[in-house]
Amino acid sequence: MENALTMPNLGKWLMAAGLLLTVAGALIWLLGGKGWFGWMGRLPGDIQIETKNGGFYFPLTTCLLLSVALSLLLALWRRLQGP
Repeated sequence: MENALTMPNLGKWLMAAGLLLTVAGALIWLLGGKGWFGWMGRLPGDIQIETKNGGFYFPLTTCLLLSVALSLLLALWRRLQGP
């Protein structure tokens, strides 16, 4: 059986992941404060500091929630793939 992480296969996976991230980013940007994505960045624990000269924003809780969700999805995917 051929090694799955050869350079051409790795390149294809990276291109697919980049395209997926681009599409997801565009959807979130276009649907910003509406519908399903209205909660993103507005959870308790998201850090937002505003001053007269600028501001700082770090969506800590949103990052943690998305990390847990993606980890669960990847664990499920690995379990379905089998040994």
